[in-house]
Amino acid sequence: MAVTGFRKRVVALTVLIATAVVAILVVVSHVLLSRVTDADAHDLARTRAEAVAANVTAQGGRVVLTENSSEALDEVAWVYADGRLIDGNVPPSLVDRVEELAGSGRSQTASVGDYLLYARQVPIDGHHVMVIVRVDLTPYETSEQRSLALSLMLGGLTIVLAGGVAHLVVRRALRVVHEMAALADDWGHHEPGRRFDLGVPRDEFGELGRTLDRLLERVDNALADERRLTDEIAHELRTPLTVLRAEAQLAQLSGGPVPPEAVLGEVDRLDAAITTLLRAARARSDKGTRCDLRSAARQAIAGRAVEVAFPAKVEVAVAADVAVSLLSPLLDNGLRHAKSRVWITARDQGEAVVVDVLDDGPGFDPADVDRVFEAGVTDGDGYGLGLPVVRRIAASAGVEVRAIADGRGHVEVTLPAARATA
Repeated sequence: MAVTGFRKRVVALTVLIATAVVAILVVVSHVLLSRVTDADAHDLARTRAEAVAANVTAQGGRVVLTENSSEALDEVAWVYADGRLIDGNVPPSLVDRVEELAGSGRSQTASVGDYLLYARQVPIDGHHVMVIVRVDLTPYETSEQRSLALSLMLGGLTIVLAGGVAHLVVRRALRVVHEMAALADDWGHHEPGRRFDLGVPRDEFGELGRTLDRLLERVDNALADERRLTDEIAHELRTPLTVLRAEAQLAQLSGGPVPPEAVLGEVDRLDAAITTLLRAARARSDKGTRCDLRSAARQAIAGRAVEVAFPAKVEVAVAADVAVSLLSPLLDNGLRHAKSRVWITARDQGEAVVVDVLDDGPGFDPADVDRVFEAGVTDGDGYGLGLPVVRRIAASAGVEVRAIADGRGHVEVTLPAARATA
């Protein structure tokens, strides 16, 4: 319905523009034709007057015509000498106006009804001679009317043709949109991963198809990201819940009480996992925040045996709790695998601050550096928040995190500097 309305609006606009253009052209052509016919009528009147004036001369003190004019010319040309008609027959309806022109003593034109009158003074010494001719304007007016009628008919046909062509062109162009809409509806139920794949764009609708393909790709990635989040939540929460259940079952079988420290420890892990996952979800909206990286690192260390080598003042464009949630699991991972030492450093690189979390353990296998942040990948002795949640928090906060295989435990975290986003 919306596409049909759009097509109607385009056709209506085309017809409106065509009508305006045709109207302007008809008016301009009619004005130009009127001027041309007026010029032709005046040229004919002058030609007749000059032909008659060429035969007027003075003989024996009298003004006479050297050649007798035809009867047809007598009806359209008249000669006045000293205020007296000496040649031609003036129709009664024109007598007054002709005599007025004859007495004016100057060349001029006048319109009387459907006739053009032209008066021309003939220079003859001692005499006042005027030649007056008449031109019938009816043929010219008829020609103008026919031309106007023909222009209106052609203009009407042009408007209808423009509307028809616009309808066909828009209908053909929007057929792609109809097909895209039908395919999108069908994919929504059967093949949500498909794309329009219209190839190289040849027009605006091709650009639209490519843009929609990119949008669908982002939506598909977002859905996949949410599925990964669900997997990560299940992975991160399963371990403490399994431990709690095992402790409860052991206590039930043995008849003894559940050790409080075991329950509290697993509850703390469960609470930490939930809190960190919520921070990961909220990190998308924590824009424009900043924190002191040194202070956040101290909170993440929380009294553990970790060495810190930070500049005195380093601010990053992430929230403090997000920075803590990023660094704490990395420090836990380092402490589990270190032989004797874990340390953390920071390097200011202008628009970014690079934090290195290092330990003197065996480090990462080069073949696994791209998999250590995937849910379910573990070395068998670790549990808790895990590296997958670190990756999710980093992606949500615009932070880059990567494992480096350089013979030791090494994870590099690149955070945006606060001054770069000020």
